[in-house]
Amino acid sequence: MSDNRSQRRRVNSAGESSELGDSGIYNERILILVFASMNWDIRTLCRTASVNRKLRAVARRILWRELCVYRAPHMITALTDGAPSGRIGGGWQAMAKLMFFCNGCQSTRHFQVVEPAPGHFVKTSRFSKTSGRSFLVKKCRSDLLYVSDPCEHPTGNDDLGLFRGVFWGFMKSRTRACLIRRRVELEEGAKCPFCRARVWSMTAAQLIPKSAARRLGSMETGLEYFVCVNGHLYGACWLVPLSSDEEKDGDGDDEDEDENSSEEADRRFDGGDYFHGGNQILINGSLNGLQYGLTS
Repeated sequence: MSDNRSQRRRVNSAGESSELGDSGIYNERILILVFASMNWDIRTLCRTASVNRKLRAVARRILWRELCVYRAPHMITALTDGAPSGRIGGGWQAMAKLMFFCNGCQSTRHFQVVEPAPGHFVKTSRFSKTSGRSFLVKKCRSDLLYVSDPCEHPTGNDDLGLFRGVFWGFMKSRTRACLIRRRVELEEGAKCPFCRARVWSMTAAQLIPKSAARRLGSMETGLEYFVCVNGHLYGACWLVPLSSDEEKDGDGDDEDEDENSSEEADRRFDGGDYFHGGNQILINGSLNGLQYGLTS
């Protein structure tokens, strides 16, 4: 009799713990409400995704996507054809990492650095499709590509600029078709820092236009970037110091800076972490060097 009661207690305990797991901290709807109340604070989300496998699975399935949609709704809408609840090339975890993480730099066969620059989280990033067009050769200008401003890394006399970006619909893009048509080989031993997929060197493919160096403020010979099979872009350049006159003039060549002039400029969203003006996306991460939960 006592054995039967002990068995029932064990069964009930297991059932109760399972029910608590399903309806408590692992419940997706509850987690979404909790993170929404915190304006999708990425530090908290990274720590949460690092707790255990179950929370990491929930984060990969839904939380990284919700973070991306909240922080950059216009860019994500453009990248997903207006269906942000669907999938994105390389996965939502990789997209979140691309938005908030400067991947660092080490020497490649076409770009040499004296010392590797470590990767780090960034407090603020601006992604622009106007900038993205500058990274596309003329025959591929119909592709949609968002590229960040360079993250500056002082290295003695020269400043290293590191940048990253993402294509919309890369599998059907002209850039990918051009790489395939030219039979450009994937780089040996190189992987995308965001999704770990294999990459093409755009230098080896001879698909880096002169406009990319002008946009970045670098020398044409001091520039290298890669594109992975999922459509993530990352690269490095040597930045040319600007004269005082050039700093006053600014870029002045954004072809479509007035395209969204009907929208309120620099529109501010909840939490002050996201700003939108024209074709520029500003994302404020405030990560203080943390990298929890974003590693593969």
